[in-house]
Amino acid sequence: YRTGDLGRYLPDGNIEYLGRNDDQVKIRGFRIELGEIDARLTKHPAVHEAVVIAREDVPGDKRLVAYYTLAAGHTSVDIDSLRAHLQEKLPEYMVPAVYIVLEKLPLTPNGKLDRKALPAPDSEALSSRGYEAPQGETETQIAVIWQDLLGVARIGRHDNFFELGGHSLLAVSLIGRMRHVGLSADVKTLFSQPTLAALARAVGGAEPGNGEVNVPANLITQGCERITPDLLPLISLTQAQIDQVVACVPGGAANVQDIYPLAPLQEGILYHHIAAEQGDPYVLHSQFTLSDRQRLEAFANALQQVIDRHDILRTAVIWQGLDEPLQVVWRKAELSMEQVHPDPRNGDIARQLRERFDIRHSRLDLTRAPLMQLVFAEDEACQRWVVMLRFHHMALDHTTLEVVRHEIQAYLLDQPDTLGAAIPYRNYVAQARLGVSREEQEAFFHDMLGDVDEPTLPFGVSDVQGDGQPVKEATCVLPSTLSLRLRASARQLGVSAASLHHLAWAQVLGRVSGKQDVVFGTVLMGRMLGGEGTERALGMFINTLPLRVVVNEQGVRAGVRATHERLTELLGHEHASLALAQRCSGVAAPTPLFSALLNYRHSAPASVSEQAMQAWQGIDALSSEERTNYPLTLNIDDLGDGFSLNVLAVADIDAQRVCDYMQTVLSHLVEALESAPDSAVCGLPIVPEAERQQLLVAFNDTARDYPQQQTVHGLFEAHVRNNPEACAAIHDGVALSYTELNTRANRLARHLLGLGVQPGDSVAILLERSLDLLASQLAVLKCAAVYVPLDIHAPVERQSFMIEDSRARVLLTHSQVSLTTGAQRVDLDGLTLERLKGTDLALPPQSSESVAYIMYTSGSTGTPKGVLVPHRAISRLVINNGYADFDAQDRVAFASNPAFDASTLDVWAPLLNGGCVVVIGQNDLLSPPNFQRLLLEQSVTVLWMTAGLFHQYASGLGEAFSRLRYLIVGGDVLDPAVIGRVLANNPPQHLLNGYGPTEATTFSATYEIVSVGNGSIPIGKPVGNSRLYVLDNQGQPVPLGVPGELYIGGQGVARGYLHRDELTLERFVADPFDSDPQARLYRTGDLVRWRADGNLEYLGRNDEQVKIRGFRVELGEIEARLAEHAEVREAVVLCRQDAPGDKRLVAYVTAQQPETALDIEHLRSHLQGLLPDYMVPAAYVQLDSLPLTANGKLDRKA
Repeated sequence: YRTGDLGRYLPDGNIEYLGRNDDQVKIRGFRIELGEIDARLTKHPAVHEAVVIAREDVPGDKRLVAYYTLAAGHTSVDIDSLRAHLQEKLPEYMVPAVYIVLEKLPLTPNGKLDRKALPAPDSEALSSRGYEAPQGETETQIAVIWQDLLGVARIGRHDNFFELGGHSLLAVSLIGRMRHVGLSADVKTLFSQPTLAALARAVGGAEPGNGEVNVPANLITQGCERITPDLLPLISLTQAQIDQVVACVPGGAANVQDIYPLAPLQEGILYHHIAAEQGDPYVLHSQFTLSDRQRLEAFANALQQVIDRHDILRTAVIWQGLDEPLQVVWRKAELSMEQVHPDPRNGDIARQLRERFDIRHSRLDLTRAPLMQLVFAEDEACQRWVVMLRFHHMALDHTTLEVVRHEIQAYLLDQPDTLGAAIPYRNYVAQARLGVSREEQEAFFHDMLGDVDEPTLPFGVSDVQGDGQPVKEATCVLPSTLSLRLRASARQLGVSAASLHHLAWAQVLGRVSGKQDVVFGTVLMGRMLGGEGTERALGMFINTLPLRVVVNEQGVRAGVRATHERLTELLGHEHASLALAQRCSGVAAPTPLFSALLNYRHSAPASVSEQAMQAWQGIDALSSEERTNYPLTLNIDDLGDGFSLNVLAVADIDAQRVCDYMQTVLSHLVEALESAPDSAVCGLPIVPEAERQQLLVAFNDTARDYPQQQTVHGLFEAHVRNNPEACAAIHDGVALSYTELNTRANRLARHLLGLGVQPGDSVAILLERSLDLLASQLAVLKCAAVYVPLDIHAPVERQSFMIEDSRARVLLTHSQVSLTTGAQRVDLDGLTLERLKGTDLALPPQSSESVAYIMYTSGSTGTPKGVLVPHRAISRLVINNGYADFDAQDRVAFASNPAFDASTLDVWAPLLNGGCVVVIGQNDLLSPPNFQRLLLEQSVTVLWMTAGLFHQYASGLGEAFSRLRYLIVGGDVLDPAVIGRVLANNPPQHLLNGYGPTEATTFSATYEIVSVGNGSIPIGKPVGNSRLYVLDNQGQPVPLGVPGELYIGGQGVARGYLHRDELTLERFVADPFDSDPQARLYRTGDLVRWRADGNLEYLGRNDEQVKIRGFRVELGEIEARLAEHAEVREAVVLCRQDAPGDKRLVAYVTAQQPETALDIEHLRSHLQGLLPDYMVPAAYVQLDSLPLTANGKLDRKA
């Protein structure tokens, strides 16, 4: 049922009623929804009800009239207040001219609004400010020009150029026509004073010609036989140099019309032309077919006449032997035409032409005019001629191509008289060279870019050399509704539509580069400061300059206005060179300031007139080529009634995805402008729903059945019952069956209960890898208590801290360990437990959410922090985990430090799957031959090694590796060369890269390595019942392939930190992607990115935390301990890799007493007494003071 009611969906899914579709009216050519004005007016605090209608009380004078009633508590309201309220959100043409207050709105007998009963405005109301006609000669002159350019019947003095549909291309025409009638004008004035009255005031008092360069006349006359320096006002050359240039021109001086320098962007294009060893990235082409040879001749003749009209098409470029390159205009330049004869047996003729003239190996001679060539071939099979027009960007830009097409059409129709006078390109060169001074340009760019010290590199791609390699291209046309809303939003804000697109592109680049302060290149028309007729001039006018846009917490409305202002300022410097702009930034060449480009172009809709059809009859377009020397370019074609997006990207970037990002952010931007204009720019999503689902759901489809509700010791006891005599563990020739290990653990558990251990109590374990350690961990769990594994080799102070911090009731150790502690000590080697029962304890059932162990990791404040790991996280790690099918035949090496969370895998992977733990003693681990012998003797099938140990031992453990079912390495970045040698010589059945922090229980992701490529080895996909999210600073998913912080969810996430509630809240955050309100995500601080295949690539830390020999180290903890030394004033510790593969800690210190040399050995000893060996720096550097940045922060790079 068609209601006739107008509405729109709000972002929350509710529908907002806007009125009737028969309430739609046209005012001054604009279609207006009256209901939208009603809705806005009723939001004024003094208004209760409101209705707006269009009245024509004076013939031909249609105006909007607002009727309203006052809200309770208000006896009056200022009309200017109502008008200002509407102007905040609505364009000027939607703001009523008349306002009438009523006691109540008239109703029909049915209780509906009676519009016919609304009173006509009286004379006083009619005199209130609404439409005001232009005043004075200047306003009237400008209004006449606006009427013609914008197609608006009536222009008021308060009308805004951009609200009425103005844009940059029309601005060029406007400025030219204003100058023609003697009014000073420039683009900066128009963009900053866009209303008729303000523009008239700004230009009315200025001297005519202000902002426009007085172009020196061309002094080379027809028939000149010798060109001398005084005939060249735009360039300084010696006579010898002039003679050299003239010698390059066929016909000599008689064929030279002019000589002048290159324009800014031409200089850059020439640089790339010279630098390209083969081909030329700036050679473009258009392909089309012609019905017969006669049409081909007609087309070529028309093109030649266009060449004859325009200087730039008869221009050659000379640079060899000169101080600076220049362009020389020939008086006569014949179009080069070449017929080729492709072999029809080789397939499509058009394809053969493209391959033959591929820009990767084909060039145009820039020293010969014109800079274009017509190549053609007969396609007899299709009875047509295939033509390729090759041309160089040095002479043509997008607007020029449109003009050339228009002029060719005029000649094809034999209507050359319809064309205006040709505009010499020298005018533009003069403007660029003689206009805004270099000092002004430098001041402007220093102000904009002076504190930018990092480039904006989307997707990390930085190559801007443009080698002519193929680029991928994607194009999409924005939905008409979105285009209309974008244009309406721009009009309401009084800015150009280009401003919205620039802000949206900045948000895309910010999200794909991980920055909120972005710089990208914007292609400026270069015609803004030209004279009359510039909009139809031919030549390379465009210029690429950097635009800086901040996409932070500022509101979207403020963001659009700020972008518009920045663009306006930039237009005043559109002739500056990119090299100058970069020199004014903090990014030193050759590093590029940016690697992405936005080219906003105004393209007239394709002509379909009968004349156009007649002109192009028998000529059909096949293809044209967009090219860019930037890794990522967005072309936006403003088609007048809509927008088309075209993305060009190198092979590493998915052009279609970027197109989707831009459309997505534009949609969210216009929604925000309409309903939440103060919402943050940085919060605008760019990821389309399909990709969002891929990142959040498809990549995390990891749900697997596992005994989530059972405890670790309960699962172990089930194996005791099922396979009582199976080998559970072996060490130094002593083997224990499942029954024997269980009996030991049960007796020790009863002893612990007798010592007063209660459910939830902590029990510290300070033991070497041993059978006693296995029994101790099981015994503590059987008491429903929590085991706290300690490093037997750690400093005593660190061990004591962990015992005290965990409030351990008991310490399980051996008699040779010398440690005094407040916990009740039990020396297992002197304990006799045979008198105690060895049967399972009959304790009440325990939740799998209860904590199984506390594992301490390095802390940034100088003290370790204890991670609370529950039972379900352990069973998730080793049972039906999706990465390794551990079973009862597995013999797993227990070679990890018991205080390192890899030991969780070493112990529980075998014991919870019916396998055997092969305990590796410390002496055997430190001897590669002994280690390999033990692995072989014990038929070990599963081995976990830290990356550091693996890299050291790989060459000596080859035979053992080849016998393994699973070799799992990780804890740090893997060396592909070492991995490659293992795969080539002694591959195990499965070689896995394992990744995961202690807070997510050993492994959260794994990657099976089957081959080694050029890049780093991924950390893989989420393991069973774990979920991985790569998020930005706002907690939103980053696009595919973009770096972000890794957040881990699922059943492996720990319960938090012991006694560190504030840190727990900071690092264990609510999971917004899980329906369970109790679900948490762990913020790893690791930087990663998704690859297209669903694997994660590790990129490093986003803080000062590093990994050394597989151990995660907080550098701040080491710095804090160093600073405790009496002689140390300041300390900084860095992880350096000065030699490939040699990662080490380096300490930089300053002394308390100036000019005092610190004793490095004392510093090392100080740390060895407080920190484990892997946290003690390998090198120490004493400085007089720590280097600081300009902002007073530590300069680590120095």
